[in-house]
Amino acid sequence: MKLKLLIIAFGLLVNFSFAQIGGSSTYEFLNLSTSARTASLGGNNISLFDNDLNLVFSNPAALSDSMTNHLVYNFVNYFSTINYGYFSYAKTYKKYGNFAAGVHHVNYGEFTEANETGLILGSFSASEYSLNLTWSQKLTDKISFGTSLKTILSILGEYNSNGIAVDAGVLYYNPDKLFSSAIVLKNFGGQIKPFIPGNREPIPADIQIGITKGLKHAPLRFSLTAQNLLEYNMSFDNPNEKEETSLEPSTEEPNNNLVADITDEVFRHIIIGAEIIPMKNFFLNVGYNYQRRQELKIATRTSIVGFSFGFGIKISKFYFSYGRSTYHLAGASNLFSIRTNLNDFYKKN
Repeated sequence: MKLKLLIIAFGLLVNFSFAQIGGSSTYEFLNLSTSARTASLGGNNISLFDNDLNLVFSNPAALSDSMTNHLVYNFVNYFSTINYGYFSYAKTYKKYGNFAAGVHHVNYGEFTEANETGLILGSFSASEYSLNLTWSQKLTDKISFGTSLKTILSILGEYNSNGIAVDAGVLYYNPDKLFSSAIVLKNFGGQIKPFIPGNREPIPADIQIGITKGLKHAPLRFSLTAQNLLEYNMSFDNPNEKEETSLEPSTEEPNNNLVADITDEVFRHIIIGAEIIPMKNFFLNVGYNYQRRQELKIATRTSIVGFSFGFGIKISKFYFSYGRSTYHLAGASNLFSIRTNLNDFYKKN
């Protein structure tokens, strides 16, 4: 009965959903990768099931009773003076399910304030915050459901706004097959108080699907994550590329161009990640984000734009993780995560 109600709820949400185009919505910080592990796998992963509280940010159904009393903190050295982080704590109550609370914050730094004539008036700061409250519960031995409520506050100088959003996810995990799959509805909600009265802006709603498969005789698992499924066309017209290609006549057949265009659009929605686990308390990650590469690469020197990598290791009672995502030749972001199980600090009788 629970599963039937869940399917109906997902169907209703999909029917009332609407497409989003990058750059046309507010609160875009909700889509930032908050943990080193997720960032190193390409920027998003909703199907990986492990005893890691950081994964709950991507999929609330990943929250399990094994995470009770777990604590995580993430810090991200983004670009210029922009820094952000994520803090979360989880607790399980047998009668009610699994709960977690987290704070997602972004500090954009200080900006120079000037009027329309260029006269310097002073400076102002900008920051955004989201308080996430997550609940999850098992529906069957292999299927879990979870939901997150996000209360959002955005302060951009003298302008401020607040809103609310909901994530809902389902995760299927079969340990015998080393296989997991998931579907997540992210950031469905809206502004309560807009920046400018009467001018309400959409928030970045999305539907995501993912699968993870481990190899039986090798310490390796692969993940595929499909995102931005509410918007098919993720490409854009690049004037620089047009100028470069317009000087030479095309020798490709029209049908080949059509197949190439469709393939390009499909892969813009896909993130590929791989995780190597040579030992219990150590892992290596690598990821590839095709959309990021197509948007931010330089045609004459593509380098490793769109690729990411990282690692994690347990030292004593703490897990340390590092992730690096290459956005552009001009720079990359570095992510640092630390997590621990507070139960490990309790003295045993």
